[in-house]
Amino acid sequence: MMTRQQLLDLYFLEARGKLIEVAAFLDRVERGEGEADFRLAELRRAVTILSRPEADKARQVLMALSDPTTEPIPTATTKGACGAWPSGGN
Repeated sequence: MMTRQQLLDLYFLEARGKLIEVAAFLDRVERGEGEADFRLAELRRAVTILSRPEADKARQVLMALSDPTTEPIPTATTKGACGAWPSGGN
């Protein structure tokens, strides 16, 4: 098992870059015109998980953006997955 220091030494710059990339994406969306759909709200909700002190953040973020239903829908409503599920603020 690696120490925290070893993990920081190995992965900090990569994680830093990804976090800056997410921040840049959010900046672009904020500068955009028109209304955002549910995906922006769900992404923001998922980002709040990152500041929580408990472990298991990757699973929590994945589940926050995932379709929680277990029954298949009769007909697809879009051409493909959109990467988030509207929680309705839950």
